[in-house]
Amino acid sequence: MEAGGENEIALNETALFVNLGHRTRKALVTIRSQGSPPPSTPHNTLHDTLHSVMRLFLIRHGETVDNVAQVYAGVKDSALTIHGSLQAERLGKYFAEHGLRFRKIYSSDLQRAFKTATAICLAQPLPDCAAAPEAKLQVTALTVLREQDFGFYEGKPFHARPRDSNKPGKEDHRSQHEVDANFKDVESKESMALRMSSFIQHHLVPAIRSDPMERNSGIVVVSHGVILSQLWRCFLKLAAKNSIALSPGLTVGTGGINPLEYLGGWSNTGYLELEILKKESAAISELAVSTAALPTPDPPNANSDASPPLHQYKMIIKTVNGKEHLKGLKRTRGVSSSKLDEGQRSIESFFKKRKV
Repeated sequence: MEAGGENEIALNETALFVNLGHRTRKALVTIRSQGSPPPSTPHNTLHDTLHSVMRLFLIRHGETVDNVAQVYAGVKDSALTIHGSLQAERLGKYFAEHGLRFRKIYSSDLQRAFKTATAICLAQPLPDCAAAPEAKLQVTALTVLREQDFGFYEGKPFHARPRDSNKPGKEDHRSQHEVDANFKDVESKESMALRMSSFIQHHLVPAIRSDPMERNSGIVVVSHGVILSQLWRCFLKLAAKNSIALSPGLTVGTGGINPLEYLGGWSNTGYLELEILKKESAAISELAVSTAALPTPDPPNANSDASPPLHQYKMIIKTVNGKEHLKGLKRTRGVSSSKLDEGQRSIESFFKKRKV
């Protein structure tokens, strides 16, 4: 489990050397503060299509030391384990080998998400920089994409439900410590929804609208388990009524007004894959448009009947918690769960070259 911090940071675009266990690469990274606007397939899972479409991937980071230790890590900057780093590299390689070419990669600025996003970025083939220097792929790291802030419970172990109490473990623990001088409560659902609406408004919607809709092009968002669920629920309100469907064979979650709200959780490097297709103008006129408004921190629009921001797109949920890339990945006993040593390199890293 991982978080949204109150203290935002604003850093300029910078080149960083990112160590991913056995290789160090130079990655161009843009780090922005909350709400700041951006500058002006495998078979069975990454499905083929006859249409020109784009794909959106919502991805959870790789395994961390706090995942293994079972302690709360929201804004706490928990490091990837060796196994988590391998998961991230597997995912990046999996996408690249199946022809996915990403145009935008957004990430939480916490290292577990950022390093997972960087592994995906580094696995992408290099563009012809001489012909199209602006096509160089970057990771845009955003504080707004941090995990839920667990407040007082950051860094503390998960609490089991006490036998002599009807309250969940966390609530029972809160009742015992809320009078403590340094007590800070868990970030609310409302706060997380506002953060995700800000990200959607300032980053995700503009990225989707500007996408050339080329075959196998895509947008990646790498974040954390709890906040990704909030992001998905906010994203559902962007589309017109009945314009988001499940791919045959997928089952929906339960609960909520919209049956697609709860699709299940994200495993480490698990991903939700959404295929997005722009509708023909004739189809738009026949569409029953929902009046549901996009939750946003900005003042509401006086026109309550306005179309949702992405009403002109049709979307299909292709994969829920995709883990095909992890097949055959085994954990080395006593080693894989250890924190990734930034100085580690394998012999093969000296010979590996990035694909062109």
